[in-house]
Amino acid sequence: MRQTRAISWLKAARKEFEKFPAEAQTTMLAALTIAAEGGKADIAKPFKGVDGGVFEIALKHRGDAYRTIYAVQLGLDLIVIDAFQKKSKSGIKTPQADVDRIKERIKRLKESL
Repeated sequence: MRQTRAISWLKAARKEFEKFPAEAQTTMLAALTIAAEGGKADIAKPFKGVDGGVFEIALKHRGDAYRTIYAVQLGLDLIVIDAFQKKSKSGIKTPQADVDRIKERIKRLKESL
């Protein structure tokens, strides 16, 4: 029997996630469930630019790009750190403002744990 971890959300990440289209939310929640069960969904990959244990779920939906960032090595729960609709002008790369926000949230999480 698998040991499923709880999924915890930063309030701001949950608020943004709830703005995603319903189909995008369903797909991302399925990927988060896989992660909570110790796996990694096909649409998840390590998030570059931060310490290990942070992953990005990347989803294209009806011409838009959505991202959900979660950490598996901060505490006992899987923690959703950020969720946003990607509006990069530089192609595939995550905008620096989003990367900086994610790093700041991880830093605050580490301090609080």
